Formats: sequence, C-alpha cells, structure tokens
Amino acid sequence: MIKTKSILATAIVLAGISLNSVIAQTKESKMDNIVMVGGEAMYPMKDIVSNAVNSKDHTTLVAAVKTAGLVETLQSKGPFTVFAPVNNAFEDLPAGTVENLLKPENKAALSGVLTYHVLAGKYSYSDIALAIKKGNGLASMKTVNGQSLTFMMNGMHNITVKDEIGNMSNISTYDVMQSNGIIHVLDKVLMPKM
Repeated sequence: MIKTKSILATAIVLAGISLNSVIAQTKESKMDNIVMVGGEAMYPMKDIVSNAVNSKDHTTLVAAVKTAGLVETLQSKGPFTVFAPVNNAFEDLPAGTVENLLKPENKAALSGVLTYHVLAGKYSYSDIALAIKKGNGLASMKTVNGQSLTFMMNGMHNITVKDEIGNMSNISTYDVMQSNGIIHVLDKVLMPKM
C-alpha cells in the first residue's frame, strides 16, 4: 500500500513537471512570434488595434481608425490583413490631405481610405508571394472597401503594392501576427479611387 502511494505520488509529481514544461514551451513559442514595430513589441495574442496603439510609428493611423469608427471592427474576430502605413507615409501625402480626411464631415471618405488597406482573411508574406507567382508576377486582391490592390515582387524578398490610381508602396515589415489577423507595415499610404 505504501509502495503504491509512493509510485502514485511520483507519477503525479512527474506529470506536474511535464505539464509545466508544456505550458512553458507554449508561452515560449508564442513569444517567438513577437515582432517589434515602432519600438514596441507586437504580441500575437492581442488584436490588431490593441497592438497598433502601442506603435510610435502608427499614431496617425490609429487616430484615423478611431475617427472613422473602425476600432470595434478591427478588434472583432476577423481575420483581417491590414497594410499599416507609418506616420511618415501620411506626412508624404499632399498638404492638408490628412487634416481634411479627419474632419467629421469626411468620415465616409476616411473610412474608404482605411478599409482600402484591409483584406478580409489572413495573408502572410508567403501567401502573397505565392499569389504573385501564380499570377505570373502580379496578384490582384479585393480590399474591404471593394477596390483592388495589386501586388508584385520587387527583388527576392520585397513586395510592392500598387493602388488603383498607380501609387506604389513597399512592405517594410512582414507578418506581424495578431489574434485576429496579420499586419504588414507600409512606407506609403494607398489611395482608392474617390
């Protein structure tokens, strides 16, 4: 009886150690997917908005998302692929563009520009690169706003995105995993036909 209890106690201790090891490995593997954006860690267990608000490089985008009333949408289950322009990209737009879009009376236009940066579904670098290969060098994907973006390779590991009016943007950071999708960082703002 004592020997049986001893064996049972040893088994319980070993099972506990094994379980703790599995938990630690799971936490570690989730930490492996952390990407730094705007000087801050982007945690794959957080949603798109919860991560984006921490990026110092995306304060203009976050302000625009809030003004357009898209926070709740981008915090929903998704999945979404977001092409997130950095602050400098907004500064490169013609003078007054951002200020004009942020006016309450232009909420619909602002929403149209922002949803033009979103695809329904989760598309990693590999997914987009494969689509480009299958499309003989070009891949067209419909955005949430209804218009399309065109993707093409620009070198061995760089994807360029072309908007409907011919502007080009490079993806500078790929595969920032989120609980409800994925973010790719852009160096230019993409503009839909208005």
